[in-house]
Amino acid sequence: MNGKKGMNQDFIVIGAGIIGLAMAEQLLAQGATVTILERGAVGQESSWAGGGILSPLCPWDYPDEVTRLTSYSAALFAAWADSLHAASGIDPEYETSGMLVLPPFDARAAQQWCAAHGVKAERASRAAALATPVAGKETGEESDALLLPEVAQVRNPRLLRALRKRVEALGGHIIEQCAVREVVAGGGRVQSLATARGTFSAQGYIVTAGAWSKQVLGRHALSLNIKPARGQMLLFRFAAAPLRFILLQGDLYLISRRDGHLLVGSTLEDVGFDKQTTLAARDDLFERAQRLLPALASMPLVQHWAGLRPASPRNIPAIGRHPQLDNLYINSGHFRYGVTMAPGSAAILSNEMIGAPQPFDVAPYQAGWGI
Repeated sequence: MNGKKGMNQDFIVIGAGIIGLAMAEQLLAQGATVTILERGAVGQESSWAGGGILSPLCPWDYPDEVTRLTSYSAALFAAWADSLHAASGIDPEYETSGMLVLPPFDARAAQQWCAAHGVKAERASRAAALATPVAGKETGEESDALLLPEVAQVRNPRLLRALRKRVEALGGHIIEQCAVREVVAGGGRVQSLATARGTFSAQGYIVTAGAWSKQVLGRHALSLNIKPARGQMLLFRFAAAPLRFILLQGDLYLISRRDGHLLVGSTLEDVGFDKQTTLAARDDLFERAQRLLPALASMPLVQHWAGLRPASPRNIPAIGRHPQLDNLYINSGHFRYGVTMAPGSAAILSNEMIGAPQPFDVAPYQAGWGI
């Protein structure tokens, strides 16, 4: 499969995770021709591995550049999920489940942030999260939890399958097992991509390679600061959903799915590109989760996995045109919130590419090249 391919393509998207697929869908819907190159299998890295909470864990702890984009993107999600369901027949299971934040957290900062940003917040107790109320658990000392009732969730693997089907139905061409080895540039433009499956070229190129984006760009990465950050997750199965809300305490979260699956996550580890799971992380997550949901003690562990988040400074992604190569763009470095930010990030990069007005100041994301 050698030789130059894709000469008549408008765009090549490098990376078929949630960001790459969302970007491809946006371009295809505008009438562009798009090829997506994926180093492994579609959507099987960070996008698949996450929990699908459509909000920063404690939004008051994040910079405005993060919460502005997550809020904008989350507001697009219900309609996007509906459209993908209708087009693909696959239900991404978008659900406004709410998120209950347990102490310790800065209650004053949380309430001030929610009031300033128009986010609904209610005082609640831990017992409020249980699908089946437990007598005697409604104690005053637990009433200092904070319920964010408008926080939604989506089931990542189903969303990815629906989105892939939609992209292919629109004419997108996905090539798996196609790692990019070199971005070949000259005259202020990318000329072609040297890959494991030959040479590809197009009019424009978009890097959506997550934790691998800096490696893909090579010497063209400039001062881009994206690196892998491992996160480990556990999966359990109940007969019915054990929680009414997402349950959050510090960096630990429990997410109930409609069919009784319960996700527990997650770690944040700086170990390079090592995706191995560890017994220490498994035991720590299980013990902490069991303290929040004692019923877990009798539940078997269904699965334990790890993914590599595309970590970026202050969780702020890099979205925009390359400063030196005018047909090269990036949409990467979304850290914990790639799924949440996917439709919004695709929209603002598309706006930049066609010169359309932006919904807010996007300069902080364009600054991700670091120069």
